[in-house]
Amino acid sequence: MIHYVALLLYISALTLWVRSLLSGGRGKLAAFAFGIAAAGVFAHAAALARFTLLHGELPLVGLAPSLSTLALVIGAGLLATIGLGEVRRVGIVLIPLVILMEGLAVALGVQPAEGVLDFQGAWFALHVTLAFAGFGGMAVAFSAAVLYLLQFSTLKAKRLGAAFRFLPPLATLDRLGRIGLVAGLIALTLGLALGWAWTVRFRNSFQPTDPQVIWGMLTWTVFVSALVMRGRGSQHERRGALATVVGFTVVVVSYVVLRLAASTGGFFL
Repeated sequence: MIHYVALLLYISALTLWVRSLLSGGRGKLAAFAFGIAAAGVFAHAAALARFTLLHGELPLVGLAPSLSTLALVIGAGLLATIGLGEVRRVGIVLIPLVILMEGLAVALGVQPAEGVLDFQGAWFALHVTLAFAGFGGMAVAFSAAVLYLLQFSTLKAKRLGAAFRFLPPLATLDRLGRIGLVAGLIALTLGLALGWAWTVRFRNSFQPTDPQVIWGMLTWTVFVSALVMRGRGSQHERRGALATVVGFTVVVVSYVVLRLAASTGGFFL
């Protein structure tokens, strides 16, 4: 039930952000949207806390619980922009991602995982949390990049209308994108290192052909590539934003392909 409340709040926030966009950011609609989205994040956290108490396990295993947790991490990424003023408007891109993931999780049913994993306990929880935080950082960078490209095209075409007034400045969006990528890369690197260290320590082996390893390395490569593409000057910033959008798309599509190709439980997500 709490999951539905969170979804309703997320959808309400998105509706207000769209209305704010259409009005050119006038009034307090954008601020209200952020507040409702924040309430959705807290309701979402309460739902997953309830899951943990009821089932005695963290919602980190299985497609539905993991999707819901990842959606919460992305929502938390939005809350992290609370002190950045109009940058909070990246929620107009972030919240649809949250709605999609949480909606799919609810449709599948957020239930405890079946079976017992070899890799579990504190190591596993930290590994997955760091990996999710890394993906959350990429989602924030992706949202900033989408708005950057939109604002750039608006300025280039000299269409200084509602969208121009709603969107944050290019420099602000570029800075947020860079922060998201750097923070996400650090978290993902630590998460991957922890998982691989456990594998080598307790299994005395490393399986580079494992779908989860492939996806992790691909995601890490996308992070690095997007950061390398960035530099000083508007052209480099635009190129970095474009690389972030393309990279995020590649990561999502590759996950779906590898997930469908993997037999049984190749992924914790």
